[in-house]
Amino acid sequence: MQSEKGLVIYKNQPFIEHIIEAALPISGNIQLITNTGDYDYLEYTKIKDIIIDKGPIGGIYTALIHSETELNLILSCDIPLISTEILLELTQKHSENFEVSLFEEATRIHPLIGIYSKKIIPILKKAIDENNLKMMNLLSKVRHQKLYVEESKSNLFKNINSLTELNELNTY
Repeated sequence: MQSEKGLVIYKNQPFIEHIIEAALPISGNIQLITNTGDYDYLEYTKIKDIIIDKGPIGGIYTALIHSETELNLILSCDIPLISTEILLELTQKHSENFEVSLFEEATRIHPLIGIYSKKIIPILKKAIDENNLKMMNLLSKVRHQKLYVEESKSNLFKNINSLTELNELNTY
């Protein structure tokens, strides 16, 4: 995208603000994992990655280390269509038998919209130490629950990674 993805504008508002609006009814304890000052205009706590350049696994590790709660809602910054309703579904269907709960469609898993337990911190640290940074590899090492999503809701999970995808998003 050639810019900070969370600050890309959709409907006159940065992605990150759409995501925060969806999450606020669930929790007011919002923390942003970012290594840039670009989000300083937001009132929420900003935390720098403990170990830089480790992608989503590094971000989740940092979030869980700094969290004061056992369970944490983790969201990527490039999902501006996410809704409170779908996040409530995730939190309500999370089972204590699992360390991670996430959504799954017929052809795709969404690991960056999930409930993550602090119990996986050692597994995350090992993945970082071994530079094994693929989310699917992480999921294979933790007890995880996949919540199936109907195709009619798939647009809520659309992550935007290019100008083409942003232009498609603006047609919604």
